[in-house]
Amino acid sequence: MKMGKATNLFGSFFFLVCLSIEFSLVVRGQNRTTIPVNVGVVLDDLDSPNTKVWLSCVNLGLSDFYTSHGSSTTRLALSIRDSREDVVDAAAAALDLIKNDQVQAILGPKSSMQANFVIELGDKAQVPIISFSATSPSLTSIRSSYFFRAAQNDSSQVKAISAVVQAFGWREAVPIYIDNEYGQGVIPYLVDALQEVQAKVPYRSAIPPEATDDQLVAELYKLMTMQTRVFIVHVLPSLGSRLFAKAQEMDMMDGDYVWIMASGMTNHLTTMNASVINSLQGALGVRTYVPQTKELVDFRARWKSQFQKDNPTIIDAELDVRALWAYDAAFALAMAVENVGTKNFGFEKANASTNSSTDLEYFGVSQNGPELCQSLSSTNFRGLSGDFSFVDGQLQNSVFELVNVIGNGAKTIGFWKPQSGLEKKLNLTNTNGPYSTSKSNLAPILWPGDSPSVPKGWEIPTNGKRLRVGVPVIDVFAEFVKVVPGPSTNTTEVFGFCIDVFNAAMAGLPYAVTYDFIPFAKPDGSSAGSYDDLVQQVFLGNFDALAADTTIRANRSLYVDFTLPYTESGVVMVVPMKDGKSNAWIFLKPLTGDLWLASLCFFVFIGFAVWVLEHRINEEFRGPPSHQIGTSFWFSFSTMVFAQREKVVSNLARFVVIVWVFVVLILTQSYTASLTSLLTVKQLQPTFSNLGDLIKIKEYIGYSEGSFVRELLIQRGVDPNKLRPYKSSDECHEFLTNRSANGGIAAAIDETPNMKLFLAKYCSKYTMIGPIFKTDGFGFVFPKGSPLVPDVSRAILNVTEGDVMKEIENKWFAGNATCLDTKPTISDSNSIGLDSFWGLFLIAGVSSSLSLIIFAASFCYRHWHMVMTTGASAWKRIKVMLRIFDQKDLSSHTFRKTGSQDGNYMYNAGSIATCLEASPNNNSTRPPSPPSPESIGHSNHTNPNSPFFREGILPVVVGQEYSKM
Repeated sequence: MKMGKATNLFGSFFFLVCLSIEFSLVVRGQNRTTIPVNVGVVLDDLDSPNTKVWLSCVNLGLSDFYTSHGSSTTRLALSIRDSREDVVDAAAAALDLIKNDQVQAILGPKSSMQANFVIELGDKAQVPIISFSATSPSLTSIRSSYFFRAAQNDSSQVKAISAVVQAFGWREAVPIYIDNEYGQGVIPYLVDALQEVQAKVPYRSAIPPEATDDQLVAELYKLMTMQTRVFIVHVLPSLGSRLFAKAQEMDMMDGDYVWIMASGMTNHLTTMNASVINSLQGALGVRTYVPQTKELVDFRARWKSQFQKDNPTIIDAELDVRALWAYDAAFALAMAVENVGTKNFGFEKANASTNSSTDLEYFGVSQNGPELCQSLSSTNFRGLSGDFSFVDGQLQNSVFELVNVIGNGAKTIGFWKPQSGLEKKLNLTNTNGPYSTSKSNLAPILWPGDSPSVPKGWEIPTNGKRLRVGVPVIDVFAEFVKVVPGPSTNTTEVFGFCIDVFNAAMAGLPYAVTYDFIPFAKPDGSSAGSYDDLVQQVFLGNFDALAADTTIRANRSLYVDFTLPYTESGVVMVVPMKDGKSNAWIFLKPLTGDLWLASLCFFVFIGFAVWVLEHRINEEFRGPPSHQIGTSFWFSFSTMVFAQREKVVSNLARFVVIVWVFVVLILTQSYTASLTSLLTVKQLQPTFSNLGDLIKIKEYIGYSEGSFVRELLIQRGVDPNKLRPYKSSDECHEFLTNRSANGGIAAAIDETPNMKLFLAKYCSKYTMIGPIFKTDGFGFVFPKGSPLVPDVSRAILNVTEGDVMKEIENKWFAGNATCLDTKPTISDSNSIGLDSFWGLFLIAGVSSSLSLIIFAASFCYRHWHMVMTTGASAWKRIKVMLRIFDQKDLSSHTFRKTGSQDGNYMYNAGSIATCLEASPNNNSTRPPSPPSPESIGHSNHTNPNSPFFREGILPVVVGQEYSKM
């Protein structure tokens, strides 16, 4: 019982202690005071719905912060000023807040133009300026440490826009922007981003901020007269809604146009009325990505209820991304002020005072401004718009959502991230993937005019203008281009191979292009210049294209664009034929010099190899040295006609001869065929085989009048005085017939298509050599950057790969040929070279060398014991081996015809040993006694004092010569 009473007593005491502590905390909380911190707010038109939405979000942001941070010791007190949409009023309002209200920070102002001057004031007073709506990149250049942009910088979206342009292959885009600091600030970044994806900006459409409807119509009409149909709109929503309404009235919202809205308009789509949305149908937009979190859904419901209660007259108000930025900016500022603590938030007064509330010289400096800036820079939390943090004063949020305006709203078609580019579904965890600009990463798009087809991005202007296509009146080869005056005044007819190809290519385009052929001629009908002059007219804008036999050259491509070539490439030389049989040394021409030299070397080498393998065992290869050398060479060279009389008896020599006979057979047959061709086919013998010969002997050279070939030849060292132009193929034939001595030319140099056409008419008298220069063939010319070039090039491929090109060639070239075919191009030499036979020579060399190696190894193995005597020098041993090598091999089957000869061999072998043991001081003339069999086997070959190692003694005595000793 006592134990239970004690327990109850302890529990009652503990309850009283807890109750006392709780009561104490409540009393302390009631007695605790918060420090008010003045904060200014500068916004436009406080009575407008947008401004009321933003202010409501600011108030809710502060309310939510203090609700979630009940122990905070500071409270932001807002002082709101109306800038009246004026830069001066905004600056005056900021100055009043800083000087009179001594605000510690300013939220706003709304526009980038107003913020420019307000930032300067904040920097001087050390008061942070936090803007949630000023997005111009130009504000970054102020480099103020007291400016914080709680919104996305407009320059961060240009990569997303250029990725869309690149994905669909558009090569030109025109930015339409408002002509003030807000619009101008992003243009340099946008142009750079487009240039990185090879997209040009041919025109910049700047619209005044207060543009009237007539001004909008005039600017849109100017855009209609241009080829570009891709427009990037960066204007304020109020101006953008009027712009698109006028574009819809002018039928510019159909399938031929592409409209891409920057975030300045796209972020406000949710607040636009139905009529504006209807005028935007099919447009693409780039807007800030806001994750749809549960917190955002709950906040939208709370805000809707509170805003409707506070503003009952405003119906259907909606939140945009700037309202969310306003909420996050207020929340971040409250957090930063709380982190600074309850310090003195006063101002350090200036030296003097004045009654003026806008005096720029006498306002104080915030004492806690630097600490508040440091606190704002380190603020980091999850806001309604996403992760909220400042880096160098800029909000870090770089994911963009790509939308397509369809029906009553915007459909998401994809996302863009700096790390991975375009994505159909957002993957925030993929930060290191490959950068993609593929349109397959976008959802299907409904383009303006409810068209599912991707617009090509450009169009022939709708003002009735037709393409002016220039054609030359230089008709050296009329089959390519021919201009004939028409029956009526000021009319001409143009036809030819190039014209038909051009018409076929233009007809193959997926859209209609109207054009007229304009001759490049003087009033009297004569040519107005060369082909270079004609190309220059395209560069100058006098022609929209050029349809002619124009060669694609590097220097021309600096000023104009060429399509893909539609003919063969290269510059060739045409020269007359001469009879090659009159050459006394023509028998040397079938083989090149290196092949003649290689053949001679191998004849000598094979003769040497056969002598090495045969002279010890074959009597036909023995005798005096001169006889042996002659026999070896005779044997080798006689294989050319297979008239060798000497027999080879060793298997190794037979192997060598078999391989060599095969090589000689191939070589002689090839020589015979080549020589026969040279003696019988005289057309393959040109008078000149290269340009260098013409320059060396200073012959006259012809070229087509107006062609670039003249400059090309001069660059290669040809004397300009030795160049003669011809105006037609008949004149070229006449010049070649007369030759240089009679006022003609020795050779005509022109492009391959021209010379093939010439040879089709005169093929029996001339031949073509080359190409001597490299070119890319004929191509059509368009102005630099023309969007027609890629489409026409694809159309040319379709023409050249199909039957259309064959029909065109047969139409213009087949009927002009006077022989079956043009002669093949002749190179500088018709001789057979070493490159055709090096394989055969390699086989013969390897087989001969292998046989010699086998013979040498076998010889050294059999006679190695003869030179292993110790004490002898290496040179003496070599001399012994050479003397043995020079003698007959009596052990060979060719010398073992009788038994006595075999005995003789044994006797001679013993004599060698006996001679080796003879003393050099022995004056006896008696020949040594025949050795016994024991002496043969036990002769001292290793005795260092043996005469075997003394110079001047012949160590080998063989045959009958021994008996004479």
